Amino acid sequence: MQQSEKQPRFGERAKFYPVAFLVITMGCLYYIYVAFHIIPMFQRDIPVDRRDDARVARAVMQLIAFHVLTGMLVICYIQSILTHPGEIPDNDVRWAYTGDNRQDPNVLAAINIQEVKKSGDRRHCKWCGKYKPDRCHHCRVCRTCILKMDHHCPWIYNCVGFHNYKYFFLLLFYSVADLHLIAWTMFESVMRSWDINTPFLTMFFCLFGETLSNFLGMLITAFFVFHIWLMLRSMTTIEFCEKKMPKGGKETQDVGSVYDLGCYGNIRNVLGPNPLTWFIPVETGIGDGLNYVTSETRLTKDMEGGRGIRKKTHQKQQRLPRQQDGTYSNLHSEESLARPSAR
Repeated sequence: MQQSEKQPRFGERAKFYPVAFLVITMGCLYYIYVAFHIIPMFQRDIPVDRRDDARVARAVMQLIAFHVLTGMLVICYIQSILTHPGEIPDNDVRWAYTGDNRQDPNVLAAINIQEVKKSGDRRHCKWCGKYKPDRCHHCRVCRTCILKMDHHCPWIYNCVGFHNYKYFFLLLFYSVADLHLIAWTMFESVMRSWDINTPFLTMFFCLFGETLSNFLGMLITAFFVFHIWLMLRSMTTIEFCEKKMPKGGKETQDVGSVYDLGCYGNIRNVLGPNPLTWFIPVETGIGDGLNYVTSETRLTKDMEGGRGIRKKTHQKQQRLPRQQDGTYSNLHSEESLARPSAR
């Protein structure tokens, strides 16, 4: 089967409009928070001896926290856009689809496929002309198969998949933290803007910034909580929809995810093995997006490890020789009787 030509990334300018809109929104919130909340708290128009030192200290702390969160947000946003989520490698015999059902047993033995069709055949993509690894789906917007595809996000002009899911998850985390910081701390400036001597533009921008941060904060918080739940269940958005959405008029039963490795194991698979780097936008370094450890394979490894321990213990313990009367003789009975007990 001939593969379709790959669509070049960022080749359609119209799809940058959501990104541009989001960047403008972020810039507006940044300007409103700094210009109409932080700077007035420094009280530059008041003599030094009459300034509220507690308010100035709050301004310094809020300014530092705001720029740290905003900086991490921008880094995660850029990484989510530029990092390719991952695709099926070219010229790899494991994933090359020949158009028939003949499959090399040696190739099948080298991979661990969990997801197959109802007929038992391996899944393949008719557009890419390749067999699909587990959790891989074809994105019609990106026009390629995405490894561990979660969903296509127009706000980052990219799919959320294996290699950039951590960046997207941290983008939600820092967005929620930043928006809540703006909403809760800027409430003080909103109350001050109700003064009769406050200029109209100052009151308008304070109210607009507070309303926008509250609206986006509630919206993204709900979305972030949903992705926390997905992470703890080791599921993607597509897998959630496949399990929850009724098929053929019948509701599917929630049997959990076959890739569930426990709460801590699922977090490690998303954020990385080192807890110190969980909230830093760096590559996780776990897996390749083509093969996954499942609860079944983990159980097999545990059983193999248990057999090894049992074998070693069996080698260390020796059976005592059995006598004719059915009892077991102690080869060291005379020696143990002759040896004084140590108490």
